[in-house]
Amino acid sequence: MNRNDFPWIIGNSDVAFFDNAATSHKPHQVIEAITHFYQYDYAPIHRGIYASAEQATLQYEQARQKVATFINARSTAEIVFVKGATEGINAVAATWALENLTKGDEIVLTAMEHHANLLPWQWVAQQKQAMLRYIPVTQGGCLDLSNLNTIITDRTKLVAVVSTSNALGTQNNLTPLIARAHTVGAKVLVDACQSVPHQKTDVQKLDCDFLVFSGHKMMGPTGIGVLYIKKELHSDIPPYQRGGGMVREVTYENATWLEVPQKFEAGTPPIAQAIGLGAAIDYYNNNIDFNALQKHEAQLTTAAIEGLSKISDVRLLGPIEDLKRYGHSITFIHKKYHPHDAAAMLDVNGIFVRAGHFCAQPLFTLWHMPSGAVRVSFFGYNTLEEVERFISVMKKL
Repeated sequence: MNRNDFPWIIGNSDVAFFDNAATSHKPHQVIEAITHFYQYDYAPIHRGIYASAEQATLQYEQARQKVATFINARSTAEIVFVKGATEGINAVAATWALENLTKGDEIVLTAMEHHANLLPWQWVAQQKQAMLRYIPVTQGGCLDLSNLNTIITDRTKLVAVVSTSNALGTQNNLTPLIARAHTVGAKVLVDACQSVPHQKTDVQKLDCDFLVFSGHKMMGPTGIGVLYIKKELHSDIPPYQRGGGMVREVTYENATWLEVPQKFEAGTPPIAQAIGLGAAIDYYNNNIDFNALQKHEAQLTTAAIEGLSKISDVRLLGPIEDLKRYGHSITFIHKKYHPHDAAAMLDVNGIFVRAGHFCAQPLFTLWHMPSGAVRVSFFGYNTLEEVERFISVMKKL
């Protein structure tokens, strides 16, 4: 990854952007792809039969193919474009879950889930009189799988789990979770927002039933995300929204639907955003080796951990030794400063971090940290010099 490819990073060289778990900056290749589409290729897709509409449709569907290849889906039919991971999870909740869950069924989550992978399931549980169960988190920030067989049971219909925690940086071992879920006949949804941008993802190897991720966290634009749905489930899921573009035939009394993915993409889709996401995937394919990226981010993480561990007023959260090997984010609290105050003082010194609950408020409530914490998160364009500046400012606090 070339730092010079990122206009915002180069234009703000006096700033260290350490909020990459929230969003990532865009290389000029992505920006130019979106601009080029709007300037020269813009047209509605699928239903226009004139040349520019056909060209726009081609670019949109090429982006879908790029996504399918990127995560090793079996076909493009398994790739649904949504406006973000949150919409993807809500789509599964409002369609498959409402169709398939009944009173007394159970949904299993982890205690470290982002609100986007918690609130939809709370709603489903209320609607269907189902039960929510949680895989606990150890004080070290890892999932406690010791009682997995008593948590995921014959009553479990869905396991919804984050692959990498946005709050702690923990990289979860999904293999035993997915295996246990499928043993009892449950489906598995993976929130991969924090893993797809940083490591190779293979949905066939994972064998998950649903997977979601966001474009803007992997150098793509906002307003685009991906919902992967295993093909075997397509006939079990009704449309999430109804309108133009997803119908086969309509009468005044009834309607029939196109096949997936069009079945789940009602209305005018995010065409430019999908093309931008395709350009981001091109950037990964042409400029990024995931092993090298992970090694670089782990080096930054290790340097930050070692620097922070020497500050007596700082308490690090999460699986520290694991983060040194694979991490790209660190969460900590300062014993003398509210997280927002610490983040504000870092901001004054040109260090951009995130502070609060990171949309994982129940976890911090469980840990008696009502104010949350401070999170530092890295991407390939960050440098050791930036980490050293960050540690220098932290020491001055």
